[in-house]
Amino acid sequence: MNKVTKYKWKKVLVLGLAKSGVVAASLLHELGAFVTVNDYKPFEENPDAQGLLEQGIKVICGSHPVELLDEGFELIVKNPGIPYTNPIIRRAQELGLPIITEVELAYEITESDIIGITGTNGKTTTTTLIYEMMDKGNKNPLIAGNIGTVASEVAQNATTEDTMVVELSSFQLMGISAFRPHIAIITNLYEAHLDYHSSWGEYIQAKMNITSNQSEEDFLIVNADQDELMSLAKQSIAQIIPFSTKQYVEDGACLMNGSIYFRKEKIINVDEIVLPGVHNLENILAAVAAAKLKGVNNDAIQQVLTTFPGVKHRTQYVAEIQGRRFYNDSKATNILAATSALKAFNDPIILLAGGLDRGNEFDALIPVLKGVRALVLFGETAPKIEKVGKSVGIEKIIHVDNVEEAVPVAYEISEPGDIILLSPACASWDQYKTFEVRGDIFIHAVHKLEESN
Repeated sequence: MNKVTKYKWKKVLVLGLAKSGVVAASLLHELGAFVTVNDYKPFEENPDAQGLLEQGIKVICGSHPVELLDEGFELIVKNPGIPYTNPIIRRAQELGLPIITEVELAYEITESDIIGITGTNGKTTTTTLIYEMMDKGNKNPLIAGNIGTVASEVAQNATTEDTMVVELSSFQLMGISAFRPHIAIITNLYEAHLDYHSSWGEYIQAKMNITSNQSEEDFLIVNADQDELMSLAKQSIAQIIPFSTKQYVEDGACLMNGSIYFRKEKIINVDEIVLPGVHNLENILAAVAAAKLKGVNNDAIQQVLTTFPGVKHRTQYVAEIQGRRFYNDSKATNILAATSALKAFNDPIILLAGGLDRGNEFDALIPVLKGVRALVLFGETAPKIEKVGKSVGIEKIIHVDNVEEAVPVAYEISEPGDIILLSPACASWDQYKTFEVRGDIFIHAVHKLEESN
């Protein structure tokens, strides 16, 4: 770990805990800063805050009082989930205080190269694929960020022999200053998180921050099938490495004659790849580009792509029962993600969908419901999804109370060769704490059904 001295004796406010705040506070304390932690959760219900207090770190819990800023802080390290509309953050901006997220700390202390992955969709799958390819190729990857361990925790043990593979959200990227990945990836850009970002422009700028400090020695891997993204990429001075499922790209990754190529070199035939879906081909191309730039051999890449079944809760293959294949796509918390999943299959689909009603309609699903043979619906949005299902002529539409009930019902109405797909197109919070809980319940129900057949 690079023992940076810039934080010694500096007064730093860590705003918001969770995993990233705890690691950031402990790290800054170790680096000699005078750290104050402020978290909304009351102290008596806050084991993280209690643990930091035991380390000798000042802790203030229960609210975010603006008056805290009267203590003369020189820096704020903000939990990414806290919006910039928070009164403390607004006041800090008025005062001109620097506001960063912990990924900035990770960059400052790490001895390793960084591959940073962002984008609206596909970040987790792309990050995981890169890690797996580098791991199989003996390139010493360390996975970090949104996908797993906090980046500034992984960075503390990273050496010059390692490469940190870091999934990055727009929330994190808004809080960087010097952060510079050697390889940056932007998988795609779609309208998202506008409840957090003040505008589409702010969201785009947050994503583009991933390349803002790159040099001519660095690489920016971008989706060549998005004209706006390719135009934005011209802002970067890094070497642009495009990937495309629709066109030939000479200095990048693309599909050609049923195979994946990187810089004119054939890597693998598409029909050998286990992971389903056009959207996953985009993720695979981005991952192949990064892996090849890091010197991973084709054998390692092929080994991953012929065995990797998908990230948990993201079009994840679960089981086959009597000719029916079950897929868990609980991470599809919006229409766009569900659309990608539905496009991934050519066989008839029994779709399990529904969840939190955010006020939107589901007409955007109509073009991809053509291959859906039946709907099994649950949650607050079940009536809305039934409406669009009927509009495209789906005759079998069944309402159930929850995901656990949906699995045996879907199996009962299915036929051999069908895909039974959980892709809710909605957040889970009307019934489940997280999409992970929803997906785990689906998996458990499938395995229970498997045991009875």
